[in-house]
Amino acid sequence: MKTTKLSAFFLAAAIVLPTQALAEKYVIDTEGAHAFILFRIQHLGYSWLSGRFNTFSGSFEYDENNPEKASVKVDIDVASIDSNHAERDKHLRGEDFLDVGKYPKASFVSTSFKDNGDGTAVLTGDFTLRGITKPVTIAVEHIGHGSDPWGGYRRGFEGTTRIALADYGIKYNLGPKSKEVELTLSVEGIRQ
Repeated sequence: MKTTKLSAFFLAAAIVLPTQALAEKYVIDTEGAHAFILFRIQHLGYSWLSGRFNTFSGSFEYDENNPEKASVKVDIDVASIDSNHAERDKHLRGEDFLDVGKYPKASFVSTSFKDNGDGTAVLTGDFTLRGITKPVTIAVEHIGHGSDPWGGYRRGFEGTTRIALADYGIKYNLGPKSKEVELTLSVEGIRQ
């Protein structure tokens, strides 16, 4: 009887485990500069101020047959903020905004992925900035995938979200139209 139960267990494991192992693991290609974290916010309601974070790392897992199991993790060096203006960047790194001396890193860790079946998806996760973690929802577009010229395999996504500055302890008054910042994460991952 024990042998039959043990055999049934191993048979079930042999059927289940291969389907769980199908998720492909990717490292976000920051070394080749094929990934970007961009931001934009209105300046006094008169124009858009845009910039990016130059240093970050991350990875994701994705299975075309089971996209709901997709996961993403990204770490951002917030001191790498670059708005193309040195004095403004110094202010953004200070206590009024990112306070990089106290909070050098921001991060995103996904909690769910809902594929819409049309090349778009909704990615939900926890975003941490200035030591405060809040749930965010990201509208995602699957850009494409395939072999690269160097013998590897790549997959790309782009996602956008908006966060309220006050939710992360940023109280600096930039005007009534500047209470939220739009973030765009454009990633190309290299399959491992």
